[in-house]
Amino acid sequence: MEFTGLDWAVVIGYMVLTTWIGHRMSGQQANIKDFFLGGKTLPWWSVSGSMIATEISALTFIGVPGMVYAMSGDWTYLQWGLGSVIARFAVAHWLVPLYYEKEIYSPYDFIGNRLGEAVRWLVTGLFSLGSILGQSVRVLVTAIILQVVTGLDARICIVVIGVIAILWTFMGGMRTVIWTDVMQFVLFIFGGGLALCLLIYHVGWSEIVQLNQVVVDGKEVDKMKVFDLTSVFEEPGLRYTLWVGLLAMPFQNFTAFGVDQLNTQRMFCCGNVADARKAMRWSSVSILITILMLAVGAGLFAWYQKFAPNSDLAAKFDENSNFVFPTWIVNEVPMGISGLILAGAFAAAISSLDSILAALSQTSLSVIYGRSRMESEGDGAEMVRKSRIAVCIWGVVLTIAGLVLWWIYSNNEDSDLIGLAFGMVAYTYGPLLGVLMAALLPWKSSTSGLIVGTVMSVLLVAWFRPELMIILQSVEMSDFAQTLVESRPKLASEWFFPLNAAITYLFGYLGFLFTSKSKS
Repeated sequence: MEFTGLDWAVVIGYMVLTTWIGHRMSGQQANIKDFFLGGKTLPWWSVSGSMIATEISALTFIGVPGMVYAMSGDWTYLQWGLGSVIARFAVAHWLVPLYYEKEIYSPYDFIGNRLGEAVRWLVTGLFSLGSILGQSVRVLVTAIILQVVTGLDARICIVVIGVIAILWTFMGGMRTVIWTDVMQFVLFIFGGGLALCLLIYHVGWSEIVQLNQVVVDGKEVDKMKVFDLTSVFEEPGLRYTLWVGLLAMPFQNFTAFGVDQLNTQRMFCCGNVADARKAMRWSSVSILITILMLAVGAGLFAWYQKFAPNSDLAAKFDENSNFVFPTWIVNEVPMGISGLILAGAFAAAISSLDSILAALSQTSLSVIYGRSRMESEGDGAEMVRKSRIAVCIWGVVLTIAGLVLWWIYSNNEDSDLIGLAFGMVAYTYGPLLGVLMAALLPWKSSTSGLIVGTVMSVLLVAWFRPELMIILQSVEMSDFAQTLVESRPKLASEWFFPLNAAITYLFGYLGFLFTSKSKS
């Protein structure tokens, strides 16, 4: 079977419907508060659904089943969900009341009020860099889906995705972003659930469980295991362990939901602290969606054990497991239904991209014009017009970053998209959390020290990650790149979240002590 005209009609119909909703919302953006905060009148459940839709993205829809397939049905990725739930409740308890003390547009306003304008520029720059790195992975994932379905060059797919995301955000601001996210959240759940039901119907859940068993030394071993207690001292490069989930991922998720404007901008759309706390806590149900997509991955592994792919397809899956789910959708799902499932993938992808464009637009204007001017001119249409211009500029930047990342990804032997996504944000999440610590803790920090700590953290991650090595090799510095590779210890990227937060804060504190002694 192929992706038919009926399938395309379903996908296009969904896109047109969502665009129409964006158009209907576009007339409601009377001022900057409406454009960026939805007028602070949105119900908590819609904000929570928007958080989940943004967090999940096509990365979960395609990357998680592909990862489970590559790991022969292994579910240890679920351990990271524990850290995610812990972090959301911590953000709801500690940060939400602080953020609602004054009317602010972002955590960077809060940090700037406590540490000064220079530090606000620092964290805004870190957020912008991290957003481009992290969201370009989501662009890449969606391009892979389009490439499988249409056969188009991935670079053309990336440009198409960027244009659609710009269009939706341009029209309606945060109100449109959140309500279309709610639609996309529902469609995402429907698409993932429908795929799992089809897998269970054709294979059977008992057989899926049975086919996810392997025989080691004459004994059956359950590959659908959840917990891995391997110590970091035994295998420092192992990522999906309980200790990473409990000791490293809470720092990542605390930053993602408490400092990253991609998620916190939604929290500010609630009318009060109580609703914002509800939205944050209830977003924890996203772990159920992770379980759903893990089950889809196990089902795909069982499917291709029972219905073995031909040699060409098997070689393609071995080379890149991220093609498994899109290929199954196109080749094995009845027409029309495959269109619904693919629409779910697009729903997950665009919900992340339009969200980050809104967040980048707000933070950049806040830095350029300052808080006072944003408020004084925010009641007119001119600032809204500038916000839409910023959306277009950031959309172009994000599209270019997606093209660059495609080149890096094509030259990297590791095809793990989940690892790539978390590796990208490892560059900036640690420093962002370190600066937030400096704003919250009673001990003072210096701006210069925080900047030095940030630079050191970014360089440390670059030394461990493969991106720098690929770039060096492309400019004929292979020997130097090889020297760096051989000199670095092996460590999972997730440990850099707490490590770099500590480094950034420590440099800031030591910088204050040094300058204080110099003055005395």
